[in-house]
Amino acid sequence: MSAALAAFADKLDDAARNATATPQLTETYPDFSAAEAYAVQLMLLQRRWARGERRVGYKMGLTSRAKMVQVGVSEVIWGRLTDAMRQDEGGVLKRGKFVHPRVEPEIAYIIGKPLAGEVSAAEALQAVEAVAPALEIIDSRYQNFKFALPDVIADNSSSSGFYVGPWAPRSTDVSNLGIVMEVNGRPVQIGSSAAILGNPIRSLVSAARLVGRAGESLMPGDIVLAGGATAAHALTPGEHIQTHFQTLGRVSFNVEA
Repeated sequence: MSAALAAFADKLDDAARNATATPQLTETYPDFSAAEAYAVQLMLLQRRWARGERRVGYKMGLTSRAKMVQVGVSEVIWGRLTDAMRQDEGGVLKRGKFVHPRVEPEIAYIIGKPLAGEVSAAEALQAVEAVAPALEIIDSRYQNFKFALPDVIADNSSSSGFYVGPWAPRSTDVSNLGIVMEVNGRPVQIGSSAAILGNPIRSLVSAARLVGRAGESLMPGDIVLAGGATAAHALTPGEHIQTHFQTLGRVSFNVEA
């Protein structure tokens, strides 16, 4: 079975590198499990690390209670961030490097001391060095942006890029911040950071638990993206994306072909 999982990782790696859609893994292997999917995700990232990319943190997904109910899960999912995924805030995103990219607003944490396993919200916050507004670029490598839960987990939980805005003290209350995403000056998504599990710190608690189960830890300097606060917006060349986060500031970029 390990050979089949490695083949899945190769398929997803090729799809991401060539910006071409690939059939869902569950079409080939209907019994594909979440545990096997995380094994594929690790193999996928190992290929990227071998090419010189460096792990810089984690992303959390399915952090909306409604979304969890919709897909029939009781636990959030997670993926890994690399330095190659980080984009320059205010810069240009090349649409052609992705299959069908979308953007969603998030809260980012930067870790100040190791954190893993079962922790409380207070303990998680004590491990935080700072918080910031962020945007995540999600891009499923599957045809038609359709997938089952194991498919998306294997595909690094769709994480493909991220922007981080100005860092603020960890004492900053980010539990219920108003968020407005604009495209060419027109609001397209309006929401609140409270959509992230009711409070983004709960996502960080989940991150500590889940990466701990995988034998990893949140380490000093790691960035953790807490999950989408609104629905994602599909990106088109010519768009200027600017997102306003109450009390935290703005994050923006331009989309080119």
